[in-house]
Amino acid sequence: MRLTFFKNTFFLWLLVSFSCGSQNTEEKPNASGDPVQNGKEDIIIHDTVKVSDFSANTVIVGADNPEAYLTLLSGKKIGIVANQTSNLYTHSSLKNLPDPDKGLHLVDFLTYHKIDIQKVFAPEHGFRGTADAGELVKDGVDQRTGIPIISLYGANKKPSQKQLEGIELMVFDIQDVGARFYTYISTLHYVMEACAEANIPLIVLDRPNPNGHYIDGPILEKEHASFVGMHPVPVVHGMTIGEYAQMINGEGWLSNNLQCRITVIPMRNYTHETAYSLPVKPSPNLPNDTAINLYPSLCFFEGTPLSAGRGTSMQFQVFGAPELPSTYFPFQFTPQPNEGAKHPKFEGQVCNGVDLRKHPRVDKLNLEWLIEAYAAYGNKKEFFTDFFTKLAGTKKLQRQIEQGYTYSEIRATWLDPLAAYDKMRQKYMRYP
Repeated sequence: MRLTFFKNTFFLWLLVSFSCGSQNTEEKPNASGDPVQNGKEDIIIHDTVKVSDFSANTVIVGADNPEAYLTLLSGKKIGIVANQTSNLYTHSSLKNLPDPDKGLHLVDFLTYHKIDIQKVFAPEHGFRGTADAGELVKDGVDQRTGIPIISLYGANKKPSQKQLEGIELMVFDIQDVGARFYTYISTLHYVMEACAEANIPLIVLDRPNPNGHYIDGPILEKEHASFVGMHPVPVVHGMTIGEYAQMINGEGWLSNNLQCRITVIPMRNYTHETAYSLPVKPSPNLPNDTAINLYPSLCFFEGTPLSAGRGTSMQFQVFGAPELPSTYFPFQFTPQPNEGAKHPKFEGQVCNGVDLRKHPRVDKLNLEWLIEAYAAYGNKKEFFTDFFTKLAGTKKLQRQIEQGYTYSEIRATWLDPLAAYDKMRQKYMRYP
């Protein structure tokens, strides 16, 4: 199959036209992340990056290497785990689009190439990535193609064997951000497990880890495993989604010693030191590179009474609370309902805190902000919630902060476990 040029530009124009979708009336969002209208939804194309901006040294993600996977999909009934990040941007065929500055969603690309997509499975935040963190999303159906969209969040985190009926091959193409508590790697685990149980091969289209330049944080303890942390890895795991899939298999983390038959479609021009700017928001509350970089450090505030900026345009770039003294925390913000935060913490209340929007790129977790906020907070008995332990993966971190440990003293307790993890992960790393 020749992929250098699409054979019929007019036909592709029709594809782009139906992919753009239409607006729907306000109801509970479905798995596409948009309101449900008669149970049907459109597939969309995202236009947040210009194809013309890419150069010869640009990172080529797995999806942009269809020569490596189209023949594997041809003639099979396909399931695909995808969301708004599952786009092609650099493949030469995109130059023939009527508007070449738009990327093309993988589902649209595969549909054009007559790949038989049976079902789309959508992770947290839905297929379009607009649902709040933790929000229930409904299943739906793509209005134009009739492809069912199944939510993999809420009670249905793992595809059931019934949902997998008729699927001969599964594709996983989701952009991760490299933090243990970012739930896409948990979705990956459950998809691998379900595929292994059904004897369905899985193809993972690899994508960069924007926080892949370091590892840091406490290792998760088994007794504190949850959907925001399933594996004994540090908070910042330093692996691409393809590498992580191989690690899940290799370390025997699937139940009952299952092994998933996986094929990773690798990237080109990528190293773990590559500074990669995501062309599409991976979720509503990670709007830019700064938020993505600070997310592993600031997400700890989600397990405290403080706000990490949800309900503002500065999500995971600020933190604060009305109870913090403005003398020491002079920056103020007022959360209001917005995309990804329909009912934000401290809605309509002025929060005193810190603005980190101009903070340099970090290469390790920063606990100083958490320690300073704890020291300044009045009712210390209410500072840590049960969710903090799930985020930390251990009760030790809370105790250390309560006992007055400094950041350096806390981090010193991570070094030996981090060294052991780093040694273990080396055999799964595909990129320098």
